[in-house]
Amino acid sequence: MIQITFPDGNVREYPNGTTAMEVAESISSGLARNVLSARINGEVWDATRPIEGNATIALLTWIDKDGKSTFWHSSAHLLAEALEALYPGVQFGIGPAIESGFYYDVDLGDKTLSFDDLPAIEKKMLELAKEKNTYDRREVSKEEALAYFTEKGDTYKIELINELEDGTITFYQQGAFVDLCRGPHIPDTGKIKAVKLLSVAGAYWRGDEKRKMLTRIYGITFPKQKELKAHLEMMEEAKKRDHRKIGQELELFMFSERVGAGLPIWLPKGNALRERLMNFMREEQEKRGYKMVTTPHIGKKELYITSGHYAKYGEDSFQPIETPREGEEFLLKPMNCPHHCEIYANKPHSYRDLPLRIAEFGTVYRYEQSGELHGLSRVRGFTQDDAHIFCTPDQLKEEFLNVLDLTKTVLSRMGFKNFTAQISLRDPGKPEKYIGSDENWEAAERAIIEATDEVGLETVQELGEAAFYGPKLDFMVRDAIGRSWQLGTIQVDYNLPDRFELEYIGSDNQPHRPVMIHRAPFGSLERFISILIENTAGKFPLWLLPEQYALLPINEKVVDYCKTIADKLAIHDIRGFIDDRNESIGRKIRDTELKRIPYMLIVGDQEAANGNVSVRRQGQGDQGIMTLDEFAAHFQEVLNIEKEA
Repeated sequence: MIQITFPDGNVREYPNGTTAMEVAESISSGLARNVLSARINGEVWDATRPIEGNATIALLTWIDKDGKSTFWHSSAHLLAEALEALYPGVQFGIGPAIESGFYYDVDLGDKTLSFDDLPAIEKKMLELAKEKNTYDRREVSKEEALAYFTEKGDTYKIELINELEDGTITFYQQGAFVDLCRGPHIPDTGKIKAVKLLSVAGAYWRGDEKRKMLTRIYGITFPKQKELKAHLEMMEEAKKRDHRKIGQELELFMFSERVGAGLPIWLPKGNALRERLMNFMREEQEKRGYKMVTTPHIGKKELYITSGHYAKYGEDSFQPIETPREGEEFLLKPMNCPHHCEIYANKPHSYRDLPLRIAEFGTVYRYEQSGELHGLSRVRGFTQDDAHIFCTPDQLKEEFLNVLDLTKTVLSRMGFKNFTAQISLRDPGKPEKYIGSDENWEAAERAIIEATDEVGLETVQELGEAAFYGPKLDFMVRDAIGRSWQLGTIQVDYNLPDRFELEYIGSDNQPHRPVMIHRAPFGSLERFISILIENTAGKFPLWLLPEQYALLPINEKVVDYCKTIADKLAIHDIRGFIDDRNESIGRKIRDTELKRIPYMLIVGDQEAANGNVSVRRQGQGDQGIMTLDEFAAHFQEVLNIEKEA
């Protein structure tokens, strides 16, 4: 018999070799029908894989992130099976689950695939799914694996197998299709009830632009047809809210191939929006005792070797910059924290100096693959609202709670009320992904869990989502159409202070290591603004808008009066412009609506004579005739309502 420990701490005994599915059946047949996979001792397994020895267990269903991931990875195998049936001789690259769905990279030889071919592949997938073939796992030797794919003629799988160690290789088979795969997979194909292949794209093998371009097929599947229907409706709404489209319409930002892919250029209106966000953050930080700093965009390679960032991000960074001095190399900085560690180390510190809170809007650089770039949400140069707090271990909880309060304030002010707090922990099965001692990791993870428990914050825990130097609290925000985004993050780090040998003199007159908190409520300004655009559909909160009104003169005679109005509104810090184009008032109103400007102040001869304006509000129509003082009071009332909401 073996002991199985459940998430609530309950322990039950089962025969050795019991599967997670059999554990689920022992609880209820309804639960078993919904189980997709299981987390065994922190690692996601097939629900049908025998458990040998005492273990912890968490049964995963569609509502779990890892359950969805298992479902979509299994769907990628179903796609591959359909392709092999329809396109004999096809070779397969990789087919992972992604954040929303899956893809498979394939080599169709001299055949081409277009969007019009996808419905036939979908039909074949559903036909195969109805066979309810099980996903069977089999351990194979390296020799056997190579022999199988050599006979099949799949050069991509052979390349992958050659990089694996003998004794670590597994095949999965459903129906007649066999694939090299670590797993896990759902019990059988019958659970896949709804399929939609979304797009076809090109992708270099292993992201290397010198290798062959493969065909990448993106898709998504669901256990129920109605869930697919809801998802497709959400995707249609998402297209209308695409920040790239709205950003161009509102003239917020641009990209230039001559400047370089993934390097955003902020236009005047977008820059004004960005500056207002930064000013808001500066004010909130000043209230909480942060000091602003500025660090260079580059640093010596040795700096990032010391911090561990070179080992972690070296392959994803721009290549080192060589100087005329022999052996001297610099990197575009991938993170701000090593620079902030150097600021701390610049002078001795006593425990009386702590906590030290330093903040920076620091621009960092990562060489993302060109196929992964996406508007502002995935770029090669981005600015973080970065701050680092150096404190004593005794101060850690209070400082963490203060940062938690700041992050919640920021999200609330930006209109993000629906969020989940995710405690991102290390993966105990992959210690090579992390730096630092077990003792430091346990202390850091305990600090986050205790602090969130103290304030009653509802959290979920995710293994394997920690940063390489420490655990973190991530805020997963749900937007206006139900999509989830990771925004603010707070990280506890005992490791970088060790690597940089940072110290403070304690009350015992002895040197001690400080603890470091990394935090960025926005994350990156670029990604945050992309999400803000899509959440609001470009109709930003009034206080953020670079242009809050448009003055629309009906004729040339009232333009001078409009200029007087603009000057007076500026005194109230109300920002706008005069549309004095030689166009009809109807055209000006339509254009202002398209620019998503909330207020139109229409001025004709009568308004000019009486010293007032006719007010229209976007989405609400005419608001009546107002004096400037009345409009300023109305405007301030709306601002106050926004702030309180």
